[in-house]
Amino acid sequence: MPYFAIHCIDKPNSFDLRAETRPEHLDYINGFADRILVAGPLLRPDGRAMGSLLIMDFEDRDAAIAFSAGDPYHKVGLFESRSITNWHKVLPA
Repeated sequence: MPYFAIHCIDKPNSFDLRAETRPEHLDYINGFADRILVAGPLLRPDGRAMGSLLIMDFEDRDAAIAFSAGDPYHKVGLFESRSITNWHKVLPA
């Protein structure tokens, strides 16, 4: 299966919304654990989350979009922007 990078940037001043939604987000993501290459928050210089990056395998881009649309973070409007890009793993082999 091809990999897809899901890159999301939070809306300004959304730390509380992220924190409140995190348990539901993690439950949702863990339901796809077998598809995750890497996943985690993007961090500001002060260590606070400012977005998310997930690299996952899906059959096609439509499946990656459907997964992302089902994420509780997306459903509550946490993200200012979201991109889903095909990605190819080169290293480590």
